[in-house]
Parts: sequence; structure tokens; C-alpha cells
Amino acid sequence: MNEIDESGHAGSGGADFAPVNKRPKCERCRRPMAHCLCALIPTLDSRTRVLVLQHPDESRHALNTARLAVLGLRNAALHVGRQFDAALWSSGQYEPFLLFPGEGARVLVRGVAVRGGTARAAARGAAFDVERGGTHAAAAEPIGPGSRLGAEARPVLLVVPDGTWRHARHLLATHSDLAALPRVTLPDGMTTRYRVRHAGDATALSTIEAIAAALDVLEAPQSFAALLAPFEALVATQIAAMGAERYERHHVRREGSREERTKTNPREP
Repeated sequence: MNEIDESGHAGSGGADFAPVNKRPKCERCRRPMAHCLCALIPTLDSRTRVLVLQHPDESRHALNTARLAVLGLRNAALHVGRQFDAALWSSGQYEPFLLFPGEGARVLVRGVAVRGGTARAAARGAAFDVERGGTHAAAAEPIGPGSRLGAEARPVLLVVPDGTWRHARHLLATHSDLAALPRVTLPDGMTTRYRVRHAGDATALSTIEAIAAALDVLEAPQSFAALLAPFEALVATQIAAMGAERYERHHVRREGSREERTKTNPREP
């Protein structure tokens, strides 16, 4: 069963409360009732547990994709705050991994299983290749079914920071045990469907896209494409609301970077 804890939302007094919005909203998806996404939110099972650590600023964001991801997964939790209890990721029931780039981070790739220095075809349709820093490492330990982190071991706990790059780095700087977790990341070359973002951020995945991509690897051959259905509808609604001309001007032709205003991309430093 999924879990959403927003008790840390007001971490610094009244500054963390969202402004009053008079439009009636769905209490579950937090969208205006006229654009409720609940009918599109799936209920997906996974052995992997997803834990999202969300900065309070993101919880107020109109396009809160992390919340949609957790609502669509049975085995997921979202906690909002600036300080978190280490028990969230160190209970012992799961093998914790941090979805964030860093030294020695293992890249999640579908297609080939790597064991003992040799690559072999996957026996069950989809398996896993592990790369380090973009360089193939045949001797690296795979992640997924059949590996030490697969069916024979504790299930994986995927810890996902949700915030800007500055928020995520501060989170790790103030939680040394979290920063010390082994890291996994997604391969280069993936393109976001977050079309209401700046065109210069085409490789910066939204949180829900990153979670779906990671689960597609960790839970293969199961697909988590359905997790993106409310996200796609959310983006389409935003584009329709701003109009084609404004969308073209501000999100297609506009150049430059707004890195600090994007969510954490688990593939970038």
C-alpha cells in the first residue's frame, strides 16, 4: 500500500504553506476537479519499494509528478521535508539504493545480464547490464532478477530525491548515511516527455519518468509505462491551457538553461 507523509511540509513556519487556491481540488491527485487525473492513475505492484524524499517546495508545485508516481504504485512512499529519519531507508527489510549520480553509480540498462566478467543473453526476456561512468564493465555486479539483488536477495529500496539540484545536494550534505548508500543511475540519451519544460532541458527527466524507467529495469519484464498515463495527461492539459503560440514561444523555440528550476535528473552530476 502506498504512503504519503506531508507532516514535514511546514518545516520553517508559515513560509512553507501554499497560497490559498479557491478552485476546488481533488484531495488525492491535487489537481483542479475539472482536470482530476485519478481515473488515469494505475495501481501497479512491484517487489522494489520506491521511497521519494521530497523538498517542501516541490510539494506545492502544480506539476508534482512524484506524487502521481507514488499514487500509482502499491509499494511506494513519499515523505515531504528537509530532514528525514534514517530509519526510512535502513530498516533492513530492503536493500537500499540511491537513484542519483555519483562516484561508482551503476547505470541501469535493459538487455544483457553480466556475471563473472561475461555477458550472456537473458534467460527470462529482459535482464540487466551494468555500466560505470558510461564505460561497459562486464565484471560489475548486475541489478535485477537472478543477481544478488534480485529474487534470491532482499528486495530493492529505490530512494529518490525530489527537488532542484541545489535541494538534492543539500539533502545529501545533511544526511551522510543517505549519501553513503550505493547509487544507481539511468543511461545517457533518454529524452523527457515533459514538454512544458524548457527545450534546453530535453534530457532532464521528471521524477515520475525516472521512477518508471528505473522500475522497467529492476522489475523486468514487467512494464511500468502505465505509470506515465496521468503525467502525459497533465502535460497535455498544461499545453492546452497556455495555447499553441505561447507554448511554441516559451517551450519550443526558447534557448538556454534553467537547471536550478528543474527537478533532480538522476543521470546528471
